[in-house]
Amino acid sequence: MIAAWRCAGNKRILPSEFTTFYPNPGVFTESTQFRMLDESRLAYDREIGLMANDTQQELTAGTGQQPVFEDARDPVTRRAFIKSVIATGAVASTGGLMLTGLSGCSDDATPAAGSVERLVTLNINGKSRPVDVLPNETLAMTLRYKLGLTGTKLACDRGECGACTVLIDDVTHNSCSTLTHSVRGREVTTVEGLEQPDGTLHPVQQAMIDELGPQCGFCTPGQVMSGVALLKNNPSPTREEVREGMAGNLCRCGAYDHYLNSIMRAARVS
Repeated sequence: MIAAWRCAGNKRILPSEFTTFYPNPGVFTESTQFRMLDESRLAYDREIGLMANDTQQELTAGTGQQPVFEDARDPVTRRAFIKSVIATGAVASTGGLMLTGLSGCSDDATPAAGSVERLVTLNINGKSRPVDVLPNETLAMTLRYKLGLTGTKLACDRGECGACTVLIDDVTHNSCSTLTHSVRGREVTTVEGLEQPDGTLHPVQQAMIDELGPQCGFCTPGQVMSGVALLKNNPSPTREEVREGMAGNLCRCGAYDHYLNSIMRAARVS
């Protein structure tokens, strides 16, 4: 026996309406349930509309006013609310760009309060490189996609694997976790800057070749940069010191012994 009111999707419909929609209410499939939900909502809307019309006619009777036939429910729907929020955010964002400018500068070419200068000059591999840098741009993104120095690899992008290792003032840093604006006025060295002008490779690079250090080679630039920094601080390390110094660089191929052999060979040669 169908109840006096049947609920569907938080909307109630009369049994007569339910049987009109579904002559055989005992047969339910997934498609009929969805159809029941849609049609019950339509019936609910019609019922509410009729009730609103009757109420307005009673209220305006004898006043000479014409009833306004509108939906008695709140006109602010969920869809309209979401659209208004999105529109408000877009307007706010546009207003911020109009006030501060895309470059973060005011009209008189002086940095606006709370902003940064986008056109900066970086010292990369001993050369001054002017580049347009976003306020939240990482050094790895700038090197790869602005300056074309793709030897710096992006892997984890969270400072865990060491594939993006570069030297900043001869100290290893994960460039994926370093903001470009923080290296202004500092010396940045990438794997491309290790080769001599005549084409001679750095001892660590040559040792990697001689010892067949890389396997797939993806982590090799980071391994090389960490090895170079290690030998700068400790020209004659023990194998255990090399192991500890290279611990921040992951090799998914598992070629750690090859890399250790390479650094030890470079230490003997240099």
